[in-house]
Amino acid sequence: MKKYLKIFLIFFIFILVFNKKLFANGWGLVYEKDGEIPRGEETIEFLKKYDSYYVGDSNKIYFTFDAGYENGYTEHILDILKKYNVPGAFFLTGIYIKNNPDIIKRMVSENHIVANHTMTHPNMTNLGFDMFKKELDLVNEEYKKIMNTDIPKYYRPPEGKYTEKNLEMAKNLGYKTIFWSLAYVDWKEEAQPNKEEAFKRLVPRIHKGAVILLHNTSKTNSLILEELILKYISLGYEFGSLDHLTGIEILENKDENTNTIEPVNENKEDELIENKEIDGVKNNNEKIKKLNDKSKHNKYEENSRK
Repeated sequence: MKKYLKIFLIFFIFILVFNKKLFANGWGLVYEKDGEIPRGEETIEFLKKYDSYYVGDSNKIYFTFDAGYENGYTEHILDILKKYNVPGAFFLTGIYIKNNPDIIKRMVSENHIVANHTMTHPNMTNLGFDMFKKELDLVNEEYKKIMNTDIPKYYRPPEGKYTEKNLEMAKNLGYKTIFWSLAYVDWKEEAQPNKEEAFKRLVPRIHKGAVILLHNTSKTNSLILEELILKYISLGYEFGSLDHLTGIEILENKDENTNTIEPVNENKEDELIENKEIDGVKNNNEKIKKLNDKSKHNKYEENSRK
């Protein structure tokens, strides 16, 4: 009996040491000093092996938005991005795309990237290759019905959960995996942070090459976005597209985006909903609501940085 137990332990240790690709991780960040690039769960060099990114290396910063359902704020967010000529990338579930074709058309017409956040927002670390591929393919099908072309090959893992094998699978399917280097807890519909709480996280921790993750389901984000953009401009930052971050824009000799400063509307009402301050990285669960603007969907979770 002891002999078999010893063999089992040796086998288990072998799996732990040599099969790291199968280990599930949640994307995490460590902010060591305000204004500096945080330390990610993986290094920049490691991620690049799999066409994956979490931060850039220039003075450009990148706005990205995640959503699994429409909450009535996206159109206003698009208005603000258009006003300042700021490119955005919207990581959307297939359900969102299916139910909001007019918003998708507007995003594309205003030169934003619509990207893949899976069809049903599952934990992708639990899926084999066939199901992993299906989650991405179904989103592409919904996008193609609206735009008559394939969705841009950018992918963000639901909840920020991934394995090295997932990164490899995404690359083999032609996708670039995009994590983030700046975010805050903005997705809790019934406990939205106020402006001061949001700015406490989003301003001191801004850094060169920042990939900013916001949820376009957040009322607070819709209220603060204009002032936030102006603040970042005043700090000397420019705004870039993910095509710039990943080198596609440079390869295709695209013109870089410019930004026009316009007066901020100082009469905006701040959201005054209390939110507990949390220090650390957490996975949080939220049921996706209002699929057809009314019905419920699967749980919508996101891994955030404090």
